[in-house]
Amino acid sequence: MSKKKIVLAYSGGLDTSITIPWLKENYDADIIAVCVDVGIEEDWDAIEEKALASGASKFFCPHVAEEFVEEYIYPAIQGNLKYQGTYLLGTALARPLIAKYLVKIAHQEGATAICHGCTGKGNDQVRFEMGIAAFDPTMEVVAPWRIWDIKSREDAIDYANAKGVPVTSTKEKIYSEDENLMHISHEGGDIEEPGNEVDYANILAMVNPLENTSDEAEYVTIDFKEGKPVAVNGETLSPVELLTILNEIAGKHGIGVLDWIEDRTIGMKSRGIYETPGCDLLIAAHERLESLTLTKETIKLKQHMGIEWAELVYTGHWYSMANKAIQAFVDFTQKTVTGSVKLKLYKGNILPAGVTSDYALFDADVSGFGADDLYDHHDAEGFINVVTLPTKIQNKKGLI
Repeated sequence: MSKKKIVLAYSGGLDTSITIPWLKENYDADIIAVCVDVGIEEDWDAIEEKALASGASKFFCPHVAEEFVEEYIYPAIQGNLKYQGTYLLGTALARPLIAKYLVKIAHQEGATAICHGCTGKGNDQVRFEMGIAAFDPTMEVVAPWRIWDIKSREDAIDYANAKGVPVTSTKEKIYSEDENLMHISHEGGDIEEPGNEVDYANILAMVNPLENTSDEAEYVTIDFKEGKPVAVNGETLSPVELLTILNEIAGKHGIGVLDWIEDRTIGMKSRGIYETPGCDLLIAAHERLESLTLTKETIKLKQHMGIEWAELVYTGHWYSMANKAIQAFVDFTQKTVTGSVKLKLYKGNILPAGVTSDYALFDADVSGFGADDLYDHHDAEGFINVVTLPTKIQNKKGLI
């Protein structure tokens, strides 16, 4: 009888590094480590070597950065998605894609279970398991943080040391970090307490602290086609190239840092620091272009849908019917969101410096103070009589 096979969502970080020996101790199974590359600069050979040395029987590393940007990040840009009006969903957008490949490799290798290293307090356990269920609802899920005796990251470091597993985390620098091409998040340690001021210079990886930014402003132009960015400063780029360049440009000017208190899916509040430089630029530019090319009613509907969509993505519902329905609506609105946006970057600020489009709904003749064929100044009199009628009636009845 062949041994059971468990696919492990592996990153080489503290949590997943100790998971391999723990699984070997508690399950009679071969552990298949899967590290899905969503746009991280890593020594993949070294990560494979570490996984195998820790007890994994196989290692897979699908490189899916282009798919991540094109199929997950760009739709979020088109929707101007911000959870609670703030967070650009860098972690939440990557999890459903990672789950897709975990299931794909589990089927390929004949595995009957998938293991993740998410804690029982976080959002990612929900996102991973929602994604796994979307592709294989019969797949067993193993979540060590919900069942093992390790209670803290300090305990995890002690376990790693006891098992001889090398990890970069220390009890002095105990931050939990998630990185992909879109962002990097920082949680844990002194960040957890909302009353603490943290030293950004010792935390930030993609974005310069404001004190280290240039004293010279920089202009950047982003071209969009049907709501998707296609060029920077006149140069047509692939999705990965485009986001990589914008990360560098925005990060240089201190743009894209979010230090906030969020409401997690399971009900608790937590503090995190997120760096999302390139996508901060993209959403600012996209919103500017939409203000020129979409009607008032469409923008209002999109803003409402955006709140709901961001909530769905944050809580792991990427593959849900509701998510697909909203995305279909947004896709339709993007048919005229084509044009060029110029931004001025300075000391953490993104300032508009011009927007043009062949689909612009701005008409200089109509919007100007002069006369035009479509609208006469006298037209306002009848309009105002109509809209003020309810107010006049309320006054007449003594209700104001």
